[in-house]
Amino acid sequence: MEVKINTQDSVTTAQLIGRLDTPASQEISGDFDNLTQFAAGTVILDCTQLQYISSSGLRLFLSLRKAAASKGGKVIVKAINNEIRSVFMMTGFLNLFEIQD
Repeated sequence: MEVKINTQDSVTTAQLIGRLDTPASQEISGDFDNLTQFAAGTVILDCTQLQYISSSGLRLFLSLRKAAASKGGKVIVKAINNEIRSVFMMTGFLNLFEIQD
């Protein structure tokens, strides 16, 4: 699992590459902790190359959303595949996040 973070003005984009399973969630939790410093602006989670997400991965997304909400920012989830969309639908995450295609 790889995370590439790019900040431009008040928009931070995190490109997620690979499978976000439990071991990967532990591996990249520091990257998500770093993203919270940008949570007062807009954080885009680019899932174009994200193949899978587990409950541990969903927890990372939710923690970032809570940090953004407390700082007046927002989190946008971009380009999820059909499998991840189904997981978001079943867990109610479609209602929690702004989803862009």
